[in-house]
Amino acid sequence: MLKLPRQERAFLADRLLGSLDEEVLNEIDAAWIAEAERRFEEYKNGKRQVVSAQNVFTEADRALK
Repeated sequence: MLKLPRQERAFLADRLLGSLDEEVLNEIDAAWIAEAERRFEEYKNGKRQVVSAQNVFTEADRALK
């Protein structure tokens, strides 16, 4: 699946997420909000460094090839 073109992977991901029921989606949302808040606190306290979006996408593209 990771070798599919980006647009097809996005379509597949959207379909998979759409197949989950609302309760599961709410749990996932809550977990990501908690994770984002935890990471932001670490950043504010100097325990986490930031990485530019460009670097993130470059590394992701490299990992998917």
